[in-house]
Amino acid sequence: MKKINLIGIVLIFSVTSIIAQTGAASGTKWGIGDDSIRCVKYFSLYSEDFKNRNYDDAYDSWLVVLEECPMANVNIYIDGVRLLKFKMDKTSDAEQKRELYESMMQLFEMRIQYFGNDRRTPTPAIKGMKAIEMLDFGNNRSDTEVIKAAYNLLTESVEGMGNNSQPTVVLNFMNIATQMYKQSLISGDNYIQHYSKAMDIIDARLNDATIAENLRTNLEQVKFQSEQWFSETDVATCENLEKIFLPQLEDNINELAWLKRVSSLMARKQCEDSELFFKAAEYQHNIEPSSQSAQGLARMNMKAENFDKALEYFSQAISLSDNNDQIGLFNYYIATIHFSRGNYQQARNFSNRALEVRPNYGAPYILIGRCYALSANSVGNNDFEKGAVYWAAVDKFVRARAVDSSSASEANNYISAYSSHFPSSEEIFMQGFKQGESYTVGGWINERTTVRDK
Repeated sequence: MKKINLIGIVLIFSVTSIIAQTGAASGTKWGIGDDSIRCVKYFSLYSEDFKNRNYDDAYDSWLVVLEECPMANVNIYIDGVRLLKFKMDKTSDAEQKRELYESMMQLFEMRIQYFGNDRRTPTPAIKGMKAIEMLDFGNNRSDTEVIKAAYNLLTESVEGMGNNSQPTVVLNFMNIATQMYKQSLISGDNYIQHYSKAMDIIDARLNDATIAENLRTNLEQVKFQSEQWFSETDVATCENLEKIFLPQLEDNINELAWLKRVSSLMARKQCEDSELFFKAAEYQHNIEPSSQSAQGLARMNMKAENFDKALEYFSQAISLSDNNDQIGLFNYYIATIHFSRGNYQQARNFSNRALEVRPNYGAPYILIGRCYALSANSVGNNDFEKGAVYWAAVDKFVRARAVDSSSASEANNYISAYSSHFPSSEEIFMQGFKQGESYTVGGWINERTTVRDK
Protein backbone atom coordinates (compact mmCIF):
# COMPACT_ATOMS: atom_id res chain seq x y z
CA MET A 1 0.00 0.00 0.00
CA LYS A 2 1.23 3.46 -0.78
CA LYS A 3 2.71 5.22 2.24
CA ILE A 4 0.33 7.83 3.68
CA ASN A 5 1.38 11.21 2.37
CA LEU A 6 0.61 13.98 4.83
CA ILE A 7 3.22 16.38 3.51
CA GLY A 8 0.94 17.63 0.75
CA ILE A 9 -1.75 18.69 3.19
CA VAL A 10 0.64 20.38 5.58
CA LEU A 11 2.41 22.34 2.85
CA ILE A 12 -0.66 23.45 0.92
CA PHE A 13 -0.40 27.02 2.14
CA SER A 14 3.28 27.39 1.20
CA VAL A 15 3.48 25.67 -2.14
CA THR A 16 6.77 26.54 -3.81
CA SER A 17 7.40 23.68 -6.20
CA ILE A 18 4.04 23.02 -7.78
CA ILE A 19 3.81 23.49 -11.54
CA ALA A 20 2.46 26.94 -12.31
CA GLN A 21 -0.56 25.60 -14.11
CA THR A 22 -2.11 23.73 -11.18
CA GLY A 23 -5.25 25.10 -9.64
CA ALA A 24 -3.38 25.90 -6.44
CA ALA A 25 -0.73 27.91 -8.27
CA SER A 26 -2.99 29.62 -10.80
CA GLY A 27 -5.84 30.39 -8.40
CA THR A 28 -8.32 28.54 -10.60
CA LYS A 29 -10.67 25.66 -9.81
CA TRP A 30 -9.04 23.00 -11.96
CA GLY A 31 -5.76 24.49 -13.16
CA ILE A 32 -4.65 25.28 -16.70
CA GLY A 33 -3.79 23.05 -19.65
CA ASP A 34 -2.54 19.55 -18.93
CA ASP A 35 -2.72 20.08 -15.21
CA SER A 36 -6.45 20.78 -15.41
CA ILE A 37 -6.89 17.46 -17.24
CA ARG A 38 -4.85 15.71 -14.57
CA CYS A 39 -6.91 17.30 -11.79
CA VAL A 40 -10.24 16.36 -13.36
CA LYS A 41 -8.93 12.82 -13.82
CA TYR A 42 -7.92 12.38 -10.18
CA PHE A 43 -11.07 14.05 -8.95
CA SER A 44 -13.10 11.56 -10.95
CA LEU A 45 -11.01 8.63 -9.67
CA TYR A 46 -11.28 9.58 -6.02
CA SER A 47 -15.00 10.40 -6.31
CA GLU A 48 -15.82 7.04 -7.86
CA ASP A 49 -13.76 5.10 -5.32
CA PHE A 50 -15.26 7.13 -2.49
CA LYS A 51 -18.79 6.47 -3.71
CA ASN A 52 -18.00 2.73 -3.80
CA ARG A 53 -16.39 2.93 -0.33
CA ASN A 54 -12.97 1.98 -1.68
CA TYR A 55 -11.47 4.43 0.76
CA ASP A 56 -7.86 3.27 0.51
CA ASP A 57 -7.78 3.88 -3.25
CA ALA A 58 -9.84 7.05 -2.92
CA TYR A 59 -7.38 8.48 -0.40
CA ASP A 60 -4.38 8.53 -2.75
CA SER A 61 -6.31 10.21 -5.57
CA TRP A 62 -7.91 12.62 -3.11
CA LEU A 63 -4.46 13.76 -1.92
CA VAL A 64 -3.53 14.71 -5.48
CA VAL A 65 -6.71 16.73 -5.89
CA LEU A 66 -6.23 18.45 -2.53
CA GLU A 67 -2.64 19.46 -3.40
CA GLU A 68 -3.18 20.56 -6.97
CA CYS A 69 -6.76 21.91 -7.15
CA PRO A 70 -8.02 22.73 -3.66
CA MET A 71 -10.67 25.09 -5.05
CA ALA A 72 -12.24 22.50 -7.35
CA ASN A 73 -15.19 21.41 -5.21
CA VAL A 74 -16.29 21.67 -1.57
CA ASN A 75 -16.76 17.88 -1.53
CA ILE A 76 -12.97 17.57 -1.35
CA TYR A 77 -13.26 18.78 2.25
CA ILE A 78 -16.47 17.00 3.16
CA ASP A 79 -15.16 13.67 1.83
CA GLY A 80 -11.67 14.39 3.19
CA VAL A 81 -12.89 14.28 6.78
CA ARG A 82 -14.41 10.86 6.14
CA LEU A 83 -11.22 9.59 4.51
CA LEU A 84 -8.97 10.83 7.30
CA LYS A 85 -11.22 9.31 9.95
CA PHE A 86 -11.16 6.04 8.02
CA LYS A 87 -7.37 6.12 8.11
CA MET A 88 -7.37 6.93 11.82
CA ASP A 89 -9.70 4.03 12.59
CA LYS A 90 -7.57 1.70 10.52
CA THR A 91 -4.21 2.35 12.14
CA SER A 92 -3.13 1.36 15.64
CA ASP A 93 -0.08 3.61 15.54
CA ALA A 94 -0.65 6.51 17.96
CA GLU A 95 1.77 8.83 16.19
CA GLN A 96 0.15 8.20 12.84
CA LYS A 97 -3.30 8.82 14.35
CA ARG A 98 -2.04 12.15 15.69
CA GLU A 99 -0.61 13.12 12.26
CA LEU A 100 -3.93 12.30 10.59
CA TYR A 101 -5.79 14.30 13.25
CA GLU A 102 -3.54 17.31 12.67
CA SER A 103 -4.13 16.94 8.93
CA MET A 104 -7.88 17.01 9.57
CA MET A 105 -7.55 20.23 11.56
CA GLN A 106 -5.57 21.73 8.68
CA LEU A 107 -8.22 20.50 6.25
CA PHE A 108 -10.87 22.56 8.05
CA GLU A 109 -8.65 25.65 7.79
CA MET A 110 -8.25 25.04 4.06
CA ARG A 111 -12.00 24.74 3.69
CA ILE A 112 -12.42 28.07 5.45
CA GLN A 113 -9.83 29.63 3.12
CA TYR A 114 -11.34 28.33 -0.10
CA PHE A 115 -15.02 27.83 0.73
CA GLY A 116 -15.58 30.01 3.78
CA ASN A 117 -18.06 32.14 1.84
CA ASP A 118 -20.21 29.17 0.89
CA ARG A 119 -23.85 30.16 1.43
CA ARG A 120 -24.96 26.88 2.98
CA THR A 121 -21.87 26.16 5.07
CA PRO A 122 -19.97 29.39 5.73
CA THR A 123 -16.97 29.87 8.00
CA PRO A 124 -18.88 29.85 11.33
CA ALA A 125 -20.46 26.48 10.46
CA ILE A 126 -17.05 25.05 9.49
CA LYS A 127 -15.60 26.21 12.81
CA GLY A 128 -18.36 24.36 14.64
CA MET A 129 -17.59 21.15 12.74
CA LYS A 130 -13.88 21.56 13.42
CA ALA A 131 -14.52 21.99 17.14
CA ILE A 132 -16.58 18.80 17.31
CA GLU A 133 -13.91 16.75 15.52
CA MET A 134 -11.31 18.33 17.78
CA LEU A 135 -13.22 17.23 20.88
CA ASP A 136 -13.97 13.74 19.59
CA PHE A 137 -10.31 12.84 19.05
CA GLY A 138 -8.72 10.69 21.75
CA ASN A 139 -9.05 12.12 25.25
CA ASN A 140 -9.38 15.69 24.07
CA ARG A 141 -12.58 16.32 26.05
CA SER A 142 -10.49 16.15 29.23
CA ASP A 143 -7.68 18.36 27.87
CA THR A 144 -8.11 21.92 29.15
CA GLU A 145 -6.22 23.53 26.27
CA VAL A 146 -8.32 21.68 23.70
CA ILE A 147 -11.50 22.57 25.60
CA LYS A 148 -10.57 26.26 25.50
CA ALA A 149 -9.78 26.12 21.78
CA ALA A 150 -13.01 24.27 21.05
CA TYR A 151 -14.96 26.73 23.21
CA ASN A 152 -13.69 29.65 21.12
CA LEU A 153 -14.59 27.90 17.86
CA LEU A 154 -18.05 26.88 19.08
CA THR A 155 -18.77 30.36 20.42
CA GLU A 156 -17.84 31.87 17.04
CA SER A 157 -19.98 29.24 15.34
CA VAL A 158 -23.21 29.84 17.28
CA GLU A 159 -22.72 33.60 17.17
CA GLY A 160 -22.16 33.50 13.42
CA MET A 161 -24.81 30.94 12.48
CA GLY A 162 -27.44 32.05 14.99
CA ASN A 163 -30.73 30.24 14.50
CA ASN A 164 -29.21 28.23 11.63
CA SER A 165 -26.80 26.47 13.99
CA GLN A 166 -26.88 22.69 13.81
CA PRO A 167 -28.25 20.87 16.90
CA THR A 168 -24.98 18.99 17.45
CA VAL A 169 -23.05 22.28 17.47
CA VAL A 170 -25.42 23.79 20.03
CA LEU A 171 -25.19 20.65 22.16
CA ASN A 172 -21.39 20.71 22.16
CA PHE A 173 -21.40 24.46 22.76
CA MET A 174 -23.44 23.99 25.94
CA ASN A 175 -21.38 20.98 27.02
CA ILE A 176 -18.09 22.83 26.68
CA ALA A 177 -19.50 26.05 28.18
CA THR A 178 -20.59 23.99 31.19
CA GLN A 179 -17.10 22.51 31.54
CA MET A 180 -15.54 25.96 31.16
CA TYR A 181 -17.74 27.33 33.93
CA LYS A 182 -17.07 24.40 36.25
CA GLN A 183 -13.32 24.91 35.74
CA SER A 184 -13.71 28.66 36.48
CA LEU A 185 -12.57 29.51 32.96
CA ILE A 186 -15.64 31.68 32.29
CA SER A 187 -17.83 33.68 34.65
CA GLY A 188 -21.32 32.75 35.79
CA ASP A 189 -22.75 35.69 33.83
CA ASN A 190 -21.04 34.49 30.65
CA TYR A 191 -22.32 30.97 31.22
CA ILE A 192 -25.86 32.19 31.68
CA GLN A 193 -25.59 34.26 28.49
CA HIS A 194 -24.41 31.16 26.64
CA TYR A 195 -27.34 29.17 27.98
CA SER A 196 -29.79 31.87 26.90
CA LYS A 197 -28.21 32.02 23.45
CA ALA A 198 -28.40 28.26 23.01
CA MET A 199 -32.03 28.14 24.12
CA ASP A 200 -32.98 31.04 21.82
CA ILE A 201 -31.55 29.09 18.89
CA ILE A 202 -33.30 25.85 19.81
CA ASP A 203 -36.64 27.53 20.49
CA ALA A 204 -36.51 29.40 17.19
CA ARG A 205 -35.94 26.14 15.33
CA LEU A 206 -38.68 24.34 17.25
CA ASN A 207 -41.14 27.11 16.44
CA ASP A 208 -40.69 26.39 12.74
CA ALA A 209 -43.66 24.19 11.85
CA THR A 210 -41.98 23.05 8.62
CA ILE A 211 -38.99 21.24 10.14
CA ALA A 212 -38.72 17.48 9.77
CA GLU A 213 -39.86 15.30 12.65
CA ASN A 214 -36.43 13.73 13.20
CA LEU A 215 -34.87 17.21 13.42
CA ARG A 216 -37.55 18.26 15.90
CA THR A 217 -36.74 15.22 18.02
CA ASN A 218 -33.01 16.05 17.95
CA LEU A 219 -33.71 19.66 18.93
CA GLU A 220 -35.90 18.60 21.84
CA GLN A 221 -33.17 16.25 23.07
CA VAL A 222 -30.59 19.04 22.85
CA LYS A 223 -32.90 21.35 24.77
CA PHE A 224 -33.54 18.79 27.50
CA GLN A 225 -29.85 17.97 27.92
CA SER A 226 -28.81 21.64 27.91
CA GLU A 227 -31.40 22.52 30.54
CA GLN A 228 -30.22 19.61 32.66
CA TRP A 229 -26.58 20.68 32.46
CA PHE A 230 -27.46 24.26 33.31
CA SER A 231 -29.80 23.40 36.16
CA GLU A 232 -27.16 21.19 37.78
CA THR A 233 -24.64 24.03 38.13
CA ASP A 234 -24.42 26.26 41.19
CA VAL A 235 -25.04 29.35 39.06
CA ALA A 236 -28.65 28.32 38.46
CA THR A 237 -30.01 29.40 41.86
CA CYS A 238 -33.47 30.90 42.25
CA GLU A 239 -31.89 34.19 43.27
CA ASN A 240 -29.57 34.32 40.25
CA LEU A 241 -32.29 33.28 37.83
CA GLU A 242 -34.61 35.99 39.09
CA LYS A 243 -31.81 38.55 38.99
CA ILE A 244 -31.06 37.65 35.37
CA PHE A 245 -34.49 37.08 33.88
CA LEU A 246 -36.84 39.34 35.84
CA PRO A 247 -35.52 42.52 34.18
CA GLN A 248 -36.16 40.84 30.80
CA LEU A 249 -39.70 39.79 31.64
CA GLU A 250 -41.67 42.82 30.44
CA ASP A 251 -39.88 42.70 27.07
CA ASN A 252 -40.84 39.05 26.66
CA ILE A 253 -44.44 38.90 27.89
CA ASN A 254 -45.57 37.81 24.43
CA GLU A 255 -42.57 35.57 23.66
CA LEU A 256 -43.91 32.09 24.35
CA ALA A 257 -40.59 30.27 23.88
CA TRP A 258 -38.83 32.59 26.33
CA LEU A 259 -41.62 32.24 28.88
CA LYS A 260 -41.63 28.45 28.59
CA ARG A 261 -37.87 28.29 29.00
CA VAL A 262 -37.86 30.46 32.10
CA SER A 263 -40.84 28.62 33.62
CA SER A 264 -39.22 25.25 32.95
CA LEU A 265 -35.92 26.34 34.44
CA MET A 266 -37.54 27.82 37.53
CA ALA A 267 -39.58 24.65 38.00
CA ARG A 268 -36.42 22.52 37.78
CA LYS A 269 -34.85 24.59 40.55
CA GLN A 270 -38.09 24.48 42.61
CA CYS A 271 -38.45 28.26 42.60
CA GLU A 272 -42.25 28.17 43.05
CA ASP A 273 -42.19 31.13 45.44
CA SER A 274 -40.42 33.34 42.93
CA GLU A 275 -42.16 36.39 41.50
CA LEU A 276 -40.52 35.59 38.17
CA PHE A 277 -41.89 32.04 38.09
CA PHE A 278 -45.38 33.23 38.96
CA LYS A 279 -45.47 35.99 36.35
CA ALA A 280 -43.83 33.93 33.60
CA ALA A 281 -46.34 31.13 34.16
CA GLU A 282 -49.23 33.59 34.07
CA TYR A 283 -48.08 35.26 30.85
CA GLN A 284 -47.47 31.85 29.31
CA HIS A 285 -50.96 30.72 30.23
CA ASN A 286 -52.48 33.88 28.71
CA ILE A 287 -50.81 33.11 25.37
CA GLU A 288 -51.23 29.35 25.35
CA PRO A 289 -53.72 28.24 27.99
CA SER A 290 -53.53 24.59 28.92
CA SER A 291 -54.78 22.40 31.71
CA GLN A 292 -51.22 21.99 32.98
CA SER A 293 -50.45 25.72 33.06
CA ALA A 294 -53.80 26.49 34.70
CA GLN A 295 -53.13 23.87 37.36
CA GLY A 296 -49.67 25.31 38.01
CA LEU A 297 -51.09 28.79 38.47
CA ALA A 298 -53.84 27.46 40.70
CA ARG A 299 -51.37 25.70 42.99
CA MET A 300 -49.12 28.74 43.14
CA ASN A 301 -52.11 30.87 44.15
CA MET A 302 -53.10 28.28 46.74
CA LYS A 303 -49.62 28.46 48.24
CA ALA A 304 -49.85 32.26 48.33
CA GLU A 305 -53.32 31.94 49.89
CA ASN A 306 -54.91 33.72 46.93
CA PHE A 307 -57.80 31.28 47.10
CA ASP A 308 -60.23 33.05 44.76
CA LYS A 309 -57.59 33.08 42.03
CA ALA A 310 -56.77 29.47 42.76
CA LEU A 311 -60.43 28.50 42.32
CA GLU A 312 -60.52 30.38 39.02
CA TYR A 313 -57.47 28.60 37.64
CA PHE A 314 -58.58 25.15 38.84
CA SER A 315 -61.88 25.71 37.02
CA GLN A 316 -59.92 26.56 33.87
CA ALA A 317 -57.76 23.47 34.35
CA ILE A 318 -60.90 21.32 34.48
CA SER A 319 -62.39 22.86 31.34
CA LEU A 320 -59.10 22.44 29.43
CA SER A 321 -58.52 18.80 30.41
CA ASP A 322 -59.89 15.63 28.84
CA ASN A 323 -58.22 13.35 31.41
CA ASN A 324 -60.60 12.04 34.06
CA ASP A 325 -57.87 11.46 36.62
CA GLN A 326 -56.77 15.08 36.26
CA ILE A 327 -60.34 16.38 36.36
CA GLY A 328 -60.93 14.39 39.52
CA LEU A 329 -57.76 15.79 41.07
CA PHE A 330 -58.63 19.40 40.21
CA ASN A 331 -62.14 19.05 41.63
CA TYR A 332 -60.61 17.64 44.78
CA TYR A 333 -58.28 20.63 45.06
CA ILE A 334 -61.27 22.94 44.75
CA ALA A 335 -62.97 20.94 47.48
CA THR A 336 -59.96 21.39 49.79
CA ILE A 337 -60.10 25.18 49.32
CA HIS A 338 -63.76 25.22 50.32
CA PHE A 339 -62.92 22.94 53.24
CA SER A 340 -60.19 25.32 54.44
CA ARG A 341 -62.75 28.14 54.38
CA GLY A 342 -65.27 26.13 56.36
CA ASN A 343 -67.62 25.77 53.37
CA TYR A 344 -68.26 22.10 54.07
CA GLN A 345 -71.29 21.72 51.80
CA GLN A 346 -69.36 23.08 48.81
CA ALA A 347 -66.41 20.90 49.77
CA ARG A 348 -68.71 17.87 49.57
CA ASN A 349 -70.15 19.02 46.24
CA PHE A 350 -66.74 19.21 44.58
CA SER A 351 -65.55 16.01 46.24
CA ASN A 352 -68.54 14.25 44.70
CA ARG A 353 -67.68 15.76 41.32
CA ALA A 354 -64.22 14.30 41.69
CA LEU A 355 -65.70 10.90 42.47
CA GLU A 356 -68.01 11.02 39.46
CA VAL A 357 -65.03 10.88 37.12
CA ARG A 358 -62.61 9.05 39.42
CA PRO A 359 -64.63 6.66 41.59
CA ASN A 360 -61.63 4.82 43.03
CA TYR A 361 -60.09 7.96 44.49
CA GLY A 362 -59.96 7.78 48.29
CA ALA A 363 -59.03 11.37 49.16
CA PRO A 364 -62.45 12.91 48.33
CA TYR A 365 -64.21 10.36 50.56
CA ILE A 366 -61.86 11.25 53.41
CA LEU A 367 -62.50 14.94 52.89
CA ILE A 368 -66.29 14.43 52.97
CA GLY A 369 -65.92 12.40 56.16
CA ARG A 370 -63.95 15.22 57.76
CA CYS A 371 -66.59 17.72 56.65
CA TYR A 372 -69.26 15.63 58.38
CA ALA A 373 -67.24 15.15 61.57
CA LEU A 374 -66.51 18.87 61.88
CA SER A 375 -70.21 19.65 61.39
CA ALA A 376 -71.44 17.40 64.21
CA ASN A 377 -72.05 20.18 66.72
CA SER A 378 -73.99 22.31 64.25
CA VAL A 379 -76.13 19.53 62.74
CA GLY A 380 -77.42 17.69 65.83
CA ASN A 381 -79.93 19.04 68.33
CA ASN A 382 -78.87 16.68 71.14
CA ASP A 383 -75.96 14.44 72.04
CA PHE A 384 -77.45 11.45 70.23
CA GLU A 385 -77.94 13.34 66.96
CA LYS A 386 -74.49 14.87 67.21
CA GLY A 387 -72.99 11.42 67.79
CA ALA A 388 -74.95 9.99 64.85
CA VAL A 389 -73.14 12.40 62.51
CA TYR A 390 -69.96 10.41 63.16
CA TRP A 391 -71.64 7.31 61.72
CA ALA A 392 -71.92 9.08 58.37
CA ALA A 393 -68.37 10.41 58.68
CA VAL A 394 -66.89 6.97 59.38
CA ASP A 395 -68.91 5.53 56.48
CA LYS A 396 -66.87 7.77 54.19
CA PHE A 397 -63.57 6.74 55.73
CA VAL A 398 -64.49 3.08 55.35
CA ARG A 399 -65.41 3.71 51.73
CA ALA A 400 -62.09 5.49 51.08
CA ARG A 401 -60.20 2.50 52.47
CA ALA A 402 -62.22 0.10 50.34
CA VAL A 403 -61.70 1.83 46.98
CA ASP A 404 -58.16 3.16 47.38
CA SER A 405 -55.45 1.22 49.21
CA SER A 406 -53.20 4.29 49.23
CA SER A 407 -55.76 6.00 51.49
CA ALA A 408 -56.07 3.05 53.93
CA SER A 409 -53.64 4.29 56.55
CA GLU A 410 -55.15 7.77 56.77
CA ALA A 411 -58.68 6.35 56.70
CA ASN A 412 -57.90 3.94 59.54
CA ASN A 413 -56.61 6.81 61.68
CA TYR A 414 -59.85 8.74 61.22
CA ILE A 415 -61.98 5.64 61.79
CA SER A 416 -60.20 5.04 65.08
CA ALA A 417 -60.47 8.69 66.14
CA TYR A 418 -64.12 9.30 65.29
CA SER A 419 -65.62 5.90 66.18
CA SER A 420 -65.08 6.86 69.82
CA HIS A 421 -67.72 9.60 69.33
CA PHE A 422 -70.46 7.14 68.35
CA PRO A 423 -73.51 7.05 70.65
CA SER A 424 -73.32 4.41 73.36
CA SER A 425 -75.60 1.36 73.33
CA GLU A 426 -77.62 2.96 76.16
CA GLU A 427 -78.15 6.16 74.15
CA ILE A 428 -79.21 4.13 71.14
CA PHE A 429 -81.74 2.20 73.26
CA MET A 430 -83.07 5.35 74.90
CA GLN A 431 -83.67 6.91 71.47
CA GLY A 432 -85.68 3.85 70.37
CA PHE A 433 -83.16 2.49 67.83
CA LYS A 434 -81.51 -0.87 67.40
CA GLN A 435 -78.06 -1.88 66.18
CA GLY A 436 -77.97 -2.23 62.39
CA GLU A 437 -81.07 -0.14 61.71
CA SER A 438 -81.05 2.59 59.09
CA TYR A 439 -80.78 6.17 60.26
CA THR A 440 -80.87 9.48 58.36
CA VAL A 441 -78.49 12.18 59.54
CA GLY A 442 -80.24 15.54 59.33
CA GLY A 443 -79.20 19.06 58.40
CA TRP A 444 -77.20 19.77 55.26
CA ILE A 445 -75.67 16.28 55.48
CA ASN A 446 -79.02 14.53 54.91
CA GLU A 447 -77.47 11.09 54.50
CA ARG A 448 -78.57 7.59 55.44
CA THR A 449 -76.26 5.54 57.61
CA THR A 450 -76.35 2.54 59.95
CA VAL A 451 -76.89 2.59 63.70
CA ARG A 452 -73.99 1.18 65.75
CA ASP A 453 -72.41 1.86 69.13
CA LYS A 454 -68.88 2.74 70.14
